[in-house]
Amino acid sequence: MTTVFTDETRARAREIIARYPADRSRSALLPLLHLVQSEEGYVSPAGVAFCAEVLGLNKAQVGAVASFYTMYKRRPTGDYLVSVCTNTMCNVLGGQEVYDTLAEHLGVGHDETTEDGKITLEHAECLAACDYGPVMTVNYDFFDGVDPQGAVGLVDELRAGNRPTPSRGARLCTLKEMSVQLAGFADEREGAVADGVPGEPSLRGLRLAQQHGVAAPGFDPNTPIRSSKAGDKPAPATPPKAAPTGTTAPDVAAPDRKSPQVRTAETRQPDAKTAVPDAPGTKVPTDGAAPGPRDAQAAEAAGVAANKPASDAKPAGDDAEAQERNLSEAESTGRGSANDKGGQK
Repeated sequence: MTTVFTDETRARAREIIARYPADRSRSALLPLLHLVQSEEGYVSPAGVAFCAEVLGLNKAQVGAVASFYTMYKRRPTGDYLVSVCTNTMCNVLGGQEVYDTLAEHLGVGHDETTEDGKITLEHAECLAACDYGPVMTVNYDFFDGVDPQGAVGLVDELRAGNRPTPSRGARLCTLKEMSVQLAGFADEREGAVADGVPGEPSLRGLRLAQQHGVAAPGFDPNTPIRSSKAGDKPAPATPPKAAPTGTTAPDVAAPDRKSPQVRTAETRQPDAKTAVPDAPGTKVPTDGAAPGPRDAQAAEAAGVAANKPASDAKPAGDDAEAQERNLSEAESTGRGSANDKGGQK
């Protein structure tokens, strides 16, 4: 099945794989899936087999990735994927009406393609453009503030072979052309990135910043990023002084080999063998005899007595009779175990 792909696709596959270290070639799977989609219009079983072949994976591994991401289509898709946002904000503004009108006009439902193979319609949960709603995308290029009539006119233009200009972004392309770009290859069409303007809501924040004199601090893009290699480590930051704790006990320095998560856990729940480096003034527990069952019962009873009665006038806590019965059973079991050990000795 892998022979269906052209020599150009195979050459591009080798180029994609060469972008990654030799022992990390499977990282090329995502762009390779876009590449096979650019030839067939979807990720077919043959496309899955092709990716598995060139990467040395099995088809189950490739299929698991291809079925996870919605941008990979698993059945034939039209030249133009029309997505209408029907999530909360766009829905309130009329997104569902736009989708319903298109479905009726095109004679297709969600994830279905028109008979001429031009349009595949889908409803999207969110297109991340709430301030432009209701929105729809054509091969992921935005058309903002659409209404039912405008959406119908847009798909009719697409079916007639025209390519309307998106509200924002580059010039429209087909699904196959888009997949080539997502695989990491430049769009060679003349003026491919010349169209599209920024949206007014996006510019609002910039204009407010200019109006109020807000600017980001300067940054030199040539500043080197230090590595973890020896001799190239940044100077360690001076730790801030701990706030006064109201105690005269000396602070205990935290061991450098412990992570902050470990030290935090030790602070919250120390035991007899663990120092508490992050809690200045905290008394470290020492080894000693374990409390007896009766001591534990007395402590629990004191805690229950200190609690306010619940709404039904019963004290908080478990049933005292059940506790007494369980405790007696535990003590008898403990004595039996001790006798057994004595007999074994």
